[in-house]
Amino acid sequence: MVKAYSLVSVEPGKTPEVSKAIEKMGGVKTVEAVAGPHDLVVRIEVDSLEKLTNTVFGDIRSIHGVTSTTTLIVVELQ
Repeated sequence: MVKAYSLVSVEPGKTPEVSKAIEKMGGVKTVEAVAGPHDLVVRIEVDSLEKLTNTVFGDIRSIHGVTSTTTLIVVELQ
């Protein structure tokens, strides 16, 4: 299981519609609007790094209004 957080920046006024579009995507567990340099924090859980790449680059970044993403992959500490 690959877990990640994607920090999404959105054009002004587009946050609600982008949030709703992301919520419908497979592998997306939560979408929260935040204040700061990014507009949304998306928690993603998928079966592989390839699926994570497809979700972020193929799905999230293709939504009209998304300006950038920064993805943080969760690592297990021993």
